[in-house]
This record gives sequence, C-alpha cells and structure tokens, in this order.
Amino acid sequence: MITIILINTFDYKKKRYTEMNKLIPLLLLFFAFNTYSQKEANIWYFGENAGIDFNSSPPVALTDGLLNTLEGCSTFSDANGDLLFYSDGVTVFGKNHTIMTYTDGTLANNLLGNPSATQSGMIIPKPLSTSIYYLFTVTDNRNSNGFNVYTIDMSLNRRKWTVN
Repeated sequence: MITIILINTFDYKKKRYTEMNKLIPLLLLFFAFNTYSQKEANIWYFGENAGIDFNSSPPVALTDGLLNTLEGCSTFSDANGDLLFYSDGVTVFGKNHTIMTYTDGTLANNLLGNPSATQSGMIIPKPLSTSIYYLFTVTDNRNSNGFNVYTIDMSLNRRKWTVN
C-alpha cells in the first residue's frame, strides 16, 4: 500500500500574505512622512505678542510678535518652517515683524478685517505657487465690510504685496 501525504501550502501562503498586509500600511506611512513634510504651520503668532515655534522639540515660546488680539489671527511659514508673515485681519506683519506695504509703498495696516471676528484673517497659499498667498478677512457682526480677499506676492522686491 502506498500512502500519499499532501502538504497544504495554502495555509503557509495565506499566513505570509496576511503578515505582508500588516506591513504595507506601516511602510507607506513611513515613506509618506519622510518624503513630504509640511512646515508651513510651524510658527504661530496670536494673543498679546505671543507665539509658539514648533520647529524644535519641545516647542519654543515666542514673545516678539506684534499682534494684540484675543480672537482671530493667522500665520504662515515657508516649506522650511521659516516665518513669512502674519496678520490679525487689519495689519500684515512680515518676517522681520515690520508692517508690510502695498505696492504703492503705503503701510498695510488698514485691511478690512476685524480682530474681534472669530477668524478675522486666514492665509491660503495659491495652488502650485510658492510665492503667492491669499489673505481672507472678515469683520465682526457690527461692521458692513464683510468678506475681503488680498493677494500677497512674496516674490516682489522688498516683500511688498498687492491687493486685488
């Protein structure tokens, strides 16, 4: 009599397949964090001259900001985490904490936002651009200035910005 022994290789392959399925998401997550890092929100300015720099661990408190607001504000940094500008919806401050200027040279301290609005200024980068940003401002409920959009072009000489 001849005895035939069948080895079930399916269970072995199934086990390896299941182990690989657990490893693939971890590998993808690892490569995603190592290949693309967003640092545009690494510096925050808010409140009364306060700020936080998340470029190091632990984060560092900043006291050189010029904002004086208890509510809405917005800050934006470049891809390396270096400060570009920040605003309370009324004034735009550059990376050196000076008031930025319009293209005609006047100070950009008369935007139509209101620091009492919950989100008086919001900065959004223009898609596919590293130098053009949109600053959206809103007013509080007591004002009729409403919703406004400003274009900030960081490629212009002396870091001026234009209003569209």
